Amino acid sequence: MPKTVLTVDDSPSVRRMVALTLQEAGYDVVEAVDGQDGLKKALAQPFDAIITDQNMPNLDGLGFIRALRQHPEGKGVPIVVLSTDSEDGLKAQAREAGALGWMVKPFTQDKLLAVIRKVLG
Repeated sequence: MPKTVLTVDDSPSVRRMVALTLQEAGYDVVEAVDGQDGLKKALAQPFDAIITDQNMPNLDGLGFIRALRQHPEGKGVPIVVLSTDSEDGLKAQAREAGALGWMVKPFTQDKLLAVIRKVLG
């Protein structure tokens, strides 16, 4: 049974690139257009991993992670932030909120797959 990954990003092109990369590697992918949409989807079905952007309208990445971790459905799901930001303070806040890792955009398909394989064990 393939692992299912939720990708949360307000950029349609980034969502598409992440989705295609993961689908080609055999993962099922669900896309969310912002943190609010991501939270709704993450609470509606179980995911094996989540990739989220930081800078989004309605609910940013940190807000999404914090909100998700408040629910039983959000416990233990590995979350990786994929963002143009690379500031150490923001990375530390993401870790405190419950993110497992941080990747900087632009990303390579190989790097994305390596990170997903690592967080999924």
